[in-house]
Amino acid sequence: MALLSKKDTSLLLDPLADNNPITIQVLGICSALAITAELKASIVMAISVLFVMGLGNVVIALMRDLIPSKIRIIVQLIVVASLVIIVDQVLKAFAYELSKTLSVFVGLIITNCIIMGRFEAFALGNGPYRSFLDGIGNAAGYGLILIIVGFFRELLGSGTLLGIPVLGDPIAKTGLYSIGYENNGFMLLSPMALIVVGIIIWVQRSRNRALIEEN
Repeated sequence: MALLSKKDTSLLLDPLADNNPITIQVLGICSALAITAELKASIVMAISVLFVMGLGNVVIALMRDLIPSKIRIIVQLIVVASLVIIVDQVLKAFAYELSKTLSVFVGLIITNCIIMGRFEAFALGNGPYRSFLDGIGNAAGYGLILIIVGFFRELLGSGTLLGIPVLGDPIAKTGLYSIGYENNGFMLLSPMALIVVGIIIWVQRSRNRALIEEN
């Protein structure tokens, strides 16, 4: 017997491509613009959202029959805020410099519309197991785009990946810099993140014409 049914598998895999929360649903754009100048920050934010959304969906699913409809948004905010506080404290304890780099953006996970949207649209109407899969799938789809954007922005903007020089030394003119290559400082600016996301959206729709909206 398969561990995951076809529907369960789609909960994990669909957000990675044809139902990606950033490129298809156009949610969570703010963090994609703000923290993707460094690949390390992108990875940590992706892991943080994975933890918050996966566990948060389970908590909301367990409480769904106990939450009065009039205060469900408040309850959802309390759940996500509690999980974000845990993430923030762990980062400060074990990766303080990185926590300063992410600064307010960790706190802004609380208002990430992807998380609140999955709480409202899925966790309130499904059991803990499927809600967990949905949370992990959507967080992974979100994180995938952050990591792709962070990869290209750091590589082309700084010539490094995870802070490690990979294109050579721009001062000593080694590696690619020896043939005249220069880092593109514009890649480190927030508007370039939007352009990279736009290119991903273009590639995705070029491969799957069904994703192109009718005018």
